[in-house]
Amino acid sequence: MRVTIADVAREAGVSKTTVSRVINLKGEVDGSTAARVREVIADLGYVPSSGAVGLARGRSRTVGLLVPSFTWPWMGEVLQGIVDTVEAADYGLLLFTCTRGAESVKRFTTQVSARAFDGLVVVEPENTLDQLTELHRSGLPIVLIDDRGHHPEFPSVVTTNHEGGASAARHLRAAGRTRPLIVTGPRHFGCVRDRLAGFQSVLPTGLVVDGDFTEGRGRLAVEELLQAGTEFDSVFAHNDVSAAGVLRALRAAGRRVPDDIAVVGFDDIPMAQHTEPPLTTVHQPTRQMGEAAARLLLSHLGGTAVPDGPVVLPTELVVRHSAP
Repeated sequence: MRVTIADVAREAGVSKTTVSRVINLKGEVDGSTAARVREVIADLGYVPSSGAVGLARGRSRTVGLLVPSFTWPWMGEVLQGIVDTVEAADYGLLLFTCTRGAESVKRFTTQVSARAFDGLVVVEPENTLDQLTELHRSGLPIVLIDDRGHHPEFPSVVTTNHEGGASAARHLRAAGRTRPLIVTGPRHFGCVRDRLAGFQSVLPTGLVVDGDFTEGRGRLAVEELLQAGTEFDSVFAHNDVSAAGVLRALRAAGRRVPDDIAVVGFDDIPMAQHTEPPLTTVHQPTRQMGEAAARLLLSHLGGTAVPDGPVVLPTELVVRHSAP
């Protein structure tokens, strides 16, 4: 059976409070008593609960992660980066989603009030920035992944979305493509606006279709334009999922990729290597974003000042067969 603090107290002939003070390095125990308690701890093989020790010292040694949903295609890589970093620092991780609306928010708020975690990493759910800002102002350390152009007053980790869009345009221009179609993501996202502006700064086009990051919308955008007789020789889709829909529509219409129409996506999720043909895309360092956000938060918890501006990680064009 697990050795408890009561076992240590009984064997050492002291109270459980005294044992707790020794474990948590409190100064209210005389030297000989503390030495006896430590000797009993060693003899019995008692291992204190890291959570209990943390709470006694005013810390839970737990980090919270708040995300809209775990179904986002790149969320797994972000999560893995966070998990690797916090576990290496001997911290636990509490996961929260907003998939159940008000009920999810209520549960999350209860955990904040209970001080269940020391700080928070956030992939921002819709319409929560004001609430997160209030939590930050009340003293909760927060780091945001992908600020969507909102530029919050607390630290964030972002990627070079503008440069990513520009790199896609430069690649298509170098391949002789002059009539590109852009299938965007939701325009209220800052990353979408940046990707669009970056592409347009290199290869301007008036052929822009509003998308929603889904496979269905990417497919429908291409189907409608082909049926209308609109000519284009390339497509820049603002994520890989919608790019997969573009590829499906082109294949169904008998258009050859890349001979007739080249296709470039964004994110470089694992699926991008397995589309037909494999997708040229802008690599977004999602695992590194998770790692950087977790490191930033842990450093802050350790007393290190956070940077004034966001931490920016570079994107990189990955060339495959859909746009060689």
